[in-house]
Amino acid sequence: MPHTRGVTAATPTPDQPFVVRAGGPDDADALLALFDERVAWLAARGWTGQWGAEPFSTSGRRVEQVRRWCAESEVRAAERDGRVQAFVVLGDHHDYVPAPDEPELYVQVLVAASGPAARGAGAVLLDDAARLAAGRGLARLRVDCYAGNDGRLVAYYRAQGFEPTEPFTVRDWPGQLLVRRV
Repeated sequence: MPHTRGVTAATPTPDQPFVVRAGGPDDADALLALFDERVAWLAARGWTGQWGAEPFSTSGRRVEQVRRWCAESEVRAAERDGRVQAFVVLGDHHDYVPAPDEPELYVQVLVAASGPAARGAGAVLLDDAARLAAGRGLARLRVDCYAGNDGRLVAYYRAQGFEPTEPFTVRDWPGQLLVRRV
């Protein structure tokens, strides 16, 4: 799915302090830094099951994956006061989940900073993805997430309007597939 740089989906308001913009290849380093920040935050709490404990920027495989996402997928960023607070990557479903049975927009990854300035940024990007899907005549978003850690991430997506459909496991990583009608 191509990306379109410079398209603003939302502008700051008192109720919505984020600017949502299209991303692209120039955002790879910022996305890697955000993953590194979030992995450190999770690891500090002993929650290493989702993405491990090592920074993404130290893994050649992860660096290549992030660069590929930024070059080939649709990337959206939520910024506050000129700093990216969250990214979402939209594209094709992952090969470890069932193929779609209807046209959709798939959330390949969502990552947000851990500080208070980022509060709500992920929800803004998911709402933006829903608007994009609806504007393209698509009736749903799908996402998969880590289902460990007492289902905290599953609960987050449920709070964003997603409903669980199918649990799955990749090696020893428990996952959950979810869908949101738009």
